[in-house]
Amino acid sequence: MNAPNELQDIKVMVVDDHPMWRDAVARDLAAAGFDVVATAGDGPEAVRRARAAVPQVLVLDLNLPGMPGVQVCKELVGADPALRVLVLSASGEHADVLEAVKSGATGYLLKSAGAQELIDAVRRTAAGDPVFTPGLAGLVLGEYRRLATDPAPAAADEPKAPQLTDRETEVLRLVAKGLSYKQIAERLVISHRTVQNHVQNTLGKLQLHNRVELVRYAIERGLDDA
Repeated sequence: MNAPNELQDIKVMVVDDHPMWRDAVARDLAAAGFDVVATAGDGPEAVRRARAAVPQVLVLDLNLPGMPGVQVCKELVGADPALRVLVLSASGEHADVLEAVKSGATGYLLKSAGAQELIDAVRRTAAGDPVFTPGLAGLVLGEYRRLATDPAPAAADEPKAPQLTDRETEVLRLVAKGLSYKQIAERLVISHRTVQNHVQNTLGKLQLHNRVELVRYAIERGLDDA
């Protein structure tokens, strides 16, 4: 039976230094219908192959020889903000999770996750939804709320804040509350793609790179409590 076109259109790359684990993850994703365009076993190789293969989702381990996963994430997301990074790690340490997110990762999944959970996580990551092993999402939001209480550095001649439409502000408020794009679409009775368009427009206006930065922006302005 042919895989759904939705998954066939998603290009995925898997990076892990354990060959058997890496091959198993790539095999599971390919069997589910994803287009697995490359794999890599160390940091420098991951950067080279990702730049050549241009995946939409990078499934990335943190503990890599040659270059740590967070550095791989920084380099690739910095060069291509549209890249989604799903960290797949054995570590559930809070410091590792926060460092990965601050480096540009969209989500963080523990290796104890089942195959179907991973498949769903990659699909949701491709759609722009933040995906975390249960318990870790609250940790990330809590950290950004803490950062939002710190006084912002004074900036001379600070440019005027960009103007968002009422609908963009409404979508931003729901993003800050942790709702997925699907949940926002259902709440506002609009399509999933319309939600994505509003988020992309908002990112452009605010000169932000990803949803994590967007959540922090919203929390700093109290929109999550509105």
